[in-house]
Amino acid sequence: MAIKNLQKCSILVVFFIILICSLTYVSSAQSYYADIQISIDSTGLVDIDGISNDPDLLVENSNMYTYKKQSYWLLNITKNDTFEDYVYTLVLPKGSVINHIKASGFIGIKEENERLIISGAGENEPLSIVVQYQIDQISETYSLLDYAIISGLLISIASLTVLLAYFLNKNKKRPSKENKASYNFKGLTARQKEIVKLLIDTKRPLTQTEIQKELDIPKAAVSRNVHSLEIKGIVEIEQTGMSNLVRLKKP
Repeated sequence: MAIKNLQKCSILVVFFIILICSLTYVSSAQSYYADIQISIDSTGLVDIDGISNDPDLLVENSNMYTYKKQSYWLLNITKNDTFEDYVYTLVLPKGSVINHIKASGFIGIKEENERLIISGAGENEPLSIVVQYQIDQISETYSLLDYAIISGLLISIASLTVLLAYFLNKNKKRPSKENKASYNFKGLTARQKEIVKLLIDTKRPLTQTEIQKELDIPKAAVSRNVHSLEIKGIVEIEQTGMSNLVRLKKP
């Protein structure tokens, strides 16, 4: 009988010891919480700001949570300790495209100012946020390329316009300068000036018949004025067959 009572007492002592150890473990276990804002820039640097009693969760300009392979970025924030309560907002870089996402708790995704924003919340579980994404820079590259092409075309057009205007003005001024320097119109009648200008513009000898048709003046007037110009030393007349060929003398 005494042995049985001793056994009962031993069992009770072991039970109380186990109970006390369990209560001690539970009381010593720390409960974590987090209310954080997570932001990632285009280089993979992470800022985690907010409130949390996890000593390693909050960071500034850190790459401890990101990894890049080729064009793929991976964000991995995983805390194995149980969080009594957590709320977070994750802002991905501008132009990001999500390929894969796995997170604890409830999540939601929206777009604002060309940036994807992931919101999540949970309780009594570990905190885990794993996101694989790419930064889409194709449209930005095309925009820069288009801008460069358009700028180059505008510069080329402007340069060609300036050059064309320069040569046109140069060509316009050159004949008048040569005419004034080469031929003296002083002392010529209006009709004689017309004949000289016609010979200068055509840049070749003309028959008296051609001069008559071009200037629409009588044949006798052409003959009289041409001979007058010959006397003044401005033109010379060469008889070719039945017509006279009139050419300007070299000054």
